[in-house]
Amino acid sequence: MPKILITDTILRDAHQSLIATRMRTEDMLPVCERLDKIGYWSLEVWGGATFDACVRFLKEDPWERLKQLKTALPNTPLQMLLRGQNLLGYRHYSDDVVRAFVACAANNGMDVFRIFDALNDIRNLRVSIEAVKKANKHAQGTICYTTSPVHTEKQFVSMAKELQAMDCDSIVIKDMAGLLTPEATANLVSALVAAVDIPVHLHSHATSGLASMCQYKAVENGITGIDTAISSFSGGTSHPPTESMVAALRNTKYDTELDLTQLQDIGFYFYEVRKKYHQFESEFTGLDTRVQVNQVPGGMISNLSNQLKEQNALNRMNEVLKEIPVVRKELGYPPLVTPTSQIVGTQAVMNVIAGERYKTITNEVKLYLQGKYGKAPGPVSIQVQHMAIGNEDVIDCRPADLLPNELDRLREEIGDKAKSEEDVLTYAMFPDIGKEFLIQRNADELVPEPLEPINSDNGGTPAATEFNVTLHGETYHIKLNGTGYKTQQQRPYYISVDGVPEEILLQPLDEINLNGDTGGTIPDGQRPRATRPGHVTTSMPASIIDVVVNLNDKVKAGDPVLITEAMKMETEIQAPISGTITAIHVAKGDTVTPDEALIEIE
Repeated sequence: MPKILITDTILRDAHQSLIATRMRTEDMLPVCERLDKIGYWSLEVWGGATFDACVRFLKEDPWERLKQLKTALPNTPLQMLLRGQNLLGYRHYSDDVVRAFVACAANNGMDVFRIFDALNDIRNLRVSIEAVKKANKHAQGTICYTTSPVHTEKQFVSMAKELQAMDCDSIVIKDMAGLLTPEATANLVSALVAAVDIPVHLHSHATSGLASMCQYKAVENGITGIDTAISSFSGGTSHPPTESMVAALRNTKYDTELDLTQLQDIGFYFYEVRKKYHQFESEFTGLDTRVQVNQVPGGMISNLSNQLKEQNALNRMNEVLKEIPVVRKELGYPPLVTPTSQIVGTQAVMNVIAGERYKTITNEVKLYLQGKYGKAPGPVSIQVQHMAIGNEDVIDCRPADLLPNELDRLREEIGDKAKSEEDVLTYAMFPDIGKEFLIQRNADELVPEPLEPINSDNGGTPAATEFNVTLHGETYHIKLNGTGYKTQQQRPYYISVDGVPEEILLQPLDEINLNGDTGGTIPDGQRPRATRPGHVTTSMPASIIDVVVNLNDKVKAGDPVLITEAMKMETEIQAPISGTITAIHVAKGDTVTPDEALIEIE
């Protein structure tokens, strides 16, 4: 039996699962020399939500991160997670964009491409696999493991055979939510190893507390490699600790031959690093056996709790976790992995916060039900489908077959803001935040989100989040619950005043127009309340992506008037009544809250 190969997720999935993907490159580079000496089969460093987080929050160029890590880790293969036809975004891209992205990633230092499709629709993997092979890199085909009435071991084995036939170099079982049990692992691994001639790896999250046992059973049944995380970023919604699995296999025929002392030294380094990101820690990233029911994956729960906090709705997490499996069933039991985890999760949040199921339906749910993400694993709810898309046709071909080449159009759209092919692809992945990032970078105005100071005896103390305020002789207890998305003008803060939830909006004085000219829109916090049937509003705090109507336009009830974004998902806001647009109180980029009148129709 050859030694077991280790892929460490410390530079990608581990911090995505535990601190909402917020680790900065500056905290990775100092330890790279030590990581490079370990002898890992690979280090996962890119993909998943890292690209998004770099651009949206950290204000880092993700391509520069990749190049820096490649230079700092010359002896260790770098690995990324690629969403097949979705690449790193939340929609399908045309084939020319997929090929360009893979080629660019390979040229910048990527060695192993773990390629998956959220629906296990093999059609959505073909072009990515072909592009990786053309670049002479390692193509790892992925089976997204899940449980449902429509998923069987026989299906997973059949998929493995198809991936081998597509010339994949290896196969990985991606247990993104920690659903595997030791017995199920032994059966599935032995079946796959018997069915294919290429190596089989295992990626499993520790949410349910079973992952270490599952990995050992996988090793006993012929697995080639396992994914682990350095101990200080392991466990819970992350992965089994690297040091523990190395120790468990030491002096057996499966010995990894990795140096435990060196690994422990790296663990101490990241123990200190993690303290910097304490504001992104969540009570929902620990061991939770409910994952066996709600199936929420590690990366999703970390980001979900952070996003609910920004919505001032963290207290409703348990309601959301109960709603997720219901929505999943109605959508035909998709595996919960990006982007379907976001599609299902965001819709569940909206169902809970709105107080009425499917009162608001995201654009991504509509596209999913039209077949534009691929074939749903099981039958979808006819009622939900009708609510979302009416009598529109559902496609049955590979979704990308309907997409014309778009790379030239993207180059033209971004123009001279892009200084390289990498910049064009950044814009392609995330048009709005990508464009904003490039503009800020070119103007040397990139400012990462602030990190709250660490509370220590000899250092600074964090700003108070709970205090008393006395005004006109009355004392009020104020508690800061969270903050919303900052626009260029202001940031919303969610507070409790004597236990009553409130929202305040802070705006720098030098940005207030003292002459009262609002340029046709009313600033955040000054909009009228939605009190009439013709007032357009949202069901949850969001950002305005686009205003699709103009003053004096005639609209019918149900016509789109706004596009909003919340929790990375877009929603089409429709006219509540037929009539004429008499007032528009928002513009692209504004943040909005429920009960505000954003557009008036009479």
